[in-house]
Amino acid sequence: MSAQSETPVKRQTPPSIRARKGGEPIVCLTAYDAPTAGLLDPHCDVLLVGDSLGMVVHGLPSTIGVTMEMMILHGQAVMRRARQALVVIDMPFGSYEKSPQQAFENASRILAETGAQAVKLETGAFAAETVRFLTERGVPVMGHVGLRPQASLADGGFKAKGRSQTERDRVLEEARLTDEAGAFSIVIEGTSQDLAEEISAAVSAPTIGIGASAKCDGQVLVVNDMLGQSDWVPRFVKKYADLRGLTDEAARRFAEEVRARSFPGPEHVYHVKAG
Repeated sequence: MSAQSETPVKRQTPPSIRARKGGEPIVCLTAYDAPTAGLLDPHCDVLLVGDSLGMVVHGLPSTIGVTMEMMILHGQAVMRRARQALVVIDMPFGSYEKSPQQAFENASRILAETGAQAVKLETGAFAAETVRFLTERGVPVMGHVGLRPQASLADGGFKAKGRSQTERDRVLEEARLTDEAGAFSIVIEGTSQDLAEEISAAVSAPTIGIGASAKCDGQVLVVNDMLGQSDWVPRFVKKYADLRGLTDEAARRFAEEVRARSFPGPEHVYHVKAG
């Protein structure tokens, strides 16, 4: 079959993801660069360019220092290789809290400069108005409730949510407000299992869990954690590979061969052609 006659791959869209509520679970992983996006794309419904890149790629202590320029740069890289997954880009701390107008300016910039299909906001109760403002103006929004990394300074660190009745009520209300404002999906992070299940049953948008419950409508993990590249991971992470160990071993062998002058060998160098 010629390239011209091949059927193009149909990309997931915010409506197609929203329609998965209660159906086949949504598969989501983070991606921050083109090669990784190309490898993950065939297996994922959603690729999330998360502001977690500040920590796992740039070595920052939290997501607070992530900038719009960083999110756009990594979003552009992911979009160069993503073909069928919906690409969602996190709006960084300080880019949407001031006003709905500020949020729209920055969200529209992200979508225009990357070609991504949606943005994600950490949606406390304050953000419901912003979510509605964006969705009414054609910006698809993924919400994020529970443990909100951008609120880590106020929370005194990364702490699970929903362990007290007051906190449960607050997180549930934030999810309901996010849903009513028009978010096409909602990430639930770091909550008690029963709270995640209660939220999933209460909202019309599909929920995507991370440290939440298997009964969410989908799951997401930070790809570096899932691949075993991080030196520490939260308890909710399952490592599906040990790339940290493989990388360490490969670097050790390379160093040994360089010092022994066994690399490069004859097969790794160029030679003058006869004649």
